[in-house]
Amino acid sequence: MNGQLSTKYGEIIIDTDVIAKYAGSAVFECFGIVGMAAVNVKDGIVKLLKKDRLTKGISVSFSENNGVTLNFHVIVAYGVSISTVADNLIDNVKYKLEKFTGLQINKINIFVEGVRVID
Repeated sequence: MNGQLSTKYGEIIIDTDVIAKYAGSAVFECFGIVGMAAVNVKDGIVKLLKKDRLTKGISVSFSENNGVTLNFHVIVAYGVSISTVADNLIDNVKYKLEKFTGLQINKINIFVEGVRVID
């Protein structure tokens, strides 16, 4: 399903990959985020994704009223407050996506899949 906006000129349809890529770029602006994570459910292995594969750690879904729900699988830096990093991520992504797309963000879920030491 895609996001839809109605304007006086017609319909605007936004693909979920567009939203995921933009949200992924906003995630990397947040302090304390090392990267996105890809989880192999079968093996239980978490893998750090490169910046060119951002959409693998993000899932986007829409509700009936065209609200957006985002799920992020992230790896955070060792020694930072996870709740502070999560709050920062939520505020940053929500603000940027609502401004960029015009869609309402209903929910942002953050799954911390690992912790990494940064040099």
